[in-house]
Amino acid sequence: MLALKLTLVPLFLLVVSMSGKWWGPSIAGWLAGLPVVAGPILYLLVLAHGPIFGARAATLSLSAILASEAFNFAYAWTCRSLAWPVAMVAGLLTWFVCACALSFLPTSPMWAAAAAFAAVCFGQSFLPRSTAVAAGAPLTRADLIGRMIAGAVLTILVTSLSGSVGAAWSGLLAVFPLLGIVLSVSSHRAHGPDFVISLLSGMVLGRFSFAAFCLFLAFALPHQPPTLAFVEAAALAMLVQWSTKRVAMTRHGQIDKQSAIAAE
Repeated sequence: MLALKLTLVPLFLLVVSMSGKWWGPSIAGWLAGLPVVAGPILYLLVLAHGPIFGARAATLSLSAILASEAFNFAYAWTCRSLAWPVAMVAGLLTWFVCACALSFLPTSPMWAAAAAFAAVCFGQSFLPRSTAVAAGAPLTRADLIGRMIAGAVLTILVTSLSGSVGAAWSGLLAVFPLLGIVLSVSSHRAHGPDFVISLLSGMVLGRFSFAAFCLFLAFALPHQPPTLAFVEAAALAMLVQWSTKRVAMTRHGQIDKQSAIAAE
């Protein structure tokens, strides 16, 4: 079990981080929205505590989309005028307050889905606007090692504390905005606030596949073998991620076409 905790999430982070170099930016962007951190952590929680515990944790992970959007919202608005350490603290405090509130939410997939949907709609509607293009920045070896170490530390903490904090906080902590922090801070330092705002705005595509993954697990884990449930949830997440990418590409194509016609 310890070997899984130390290697599972870092391995997924390695594949996602290097996918742009190995397979190109389109594959990298598609993989980036998948539950590469929370998914393995939830699987380890099921192995340690059983499917009922895992189903509750998955439900809270679904609602934790609200806390992740809250982090993005706070960081985006703060980074416009303040340095990255202040923006990070503001984001983390906002995440913690929202996570505390979510821990009192009824453990219901419908409540969790409603919270996640409301958060995505609100966050994306009221984020500051940016015209910067959040293209992929070169990934250094130090960045890659830092992501993998952070992933391993988060996995160890969540799985080690799960027995004492219960399913609710285990699910919430599984969706701690690890990659959001790493990407926001590194982008802020290298490219400035406009780039960060564009990056955080673009993260909304990944919320839908993650929500589908968690919602499926919440219903399937009490009734199916855990491994089968996770395989099916991962397949659903990939299908949703592919669909949302297609919709986004079609929409951008239509907007570009309308802009070209207007320019003529």
